[in-house]
Amino acid sequence: MNEPAMPKAEPFKVEVESGETYFWCACGLSANQPFCDGSHKGSNFAPVKFAAEKDGPVFLCGCKRSGNKPLCDGTHKSL
Repeated sequence: MNEPAMPKAEPFKVEVESGETYFWCACGLSANQPFCDGSHKGSNFAPVKFAAEKDGPVFLCGCKRSGNKPLCDGTHKSL
C-alpha cells in the first residue's frame, strides 16, 4: 500500500485536552478514526504523534493527504 486509505473526505472534529498526547492514524485503516489502533503494522505507514496545546476542538485530516498532518489543510477539497 503506497497511498493511505481515505476513511473520510472531510476532517474529523475532535475534542482534545491540553498536554495530552495523541496518535493520529496515517494509514487510514484504523477502526478508531482518526486515531491509530495499530492497523498500519506491516506497512510503510506510522502514526503521527501530537500533543494538544489547549483544550477544545481540533480538525484532524480525514483524507490522510494533508500537507499539515495531522491537521486538516483542506486538501480533501481538491481530491
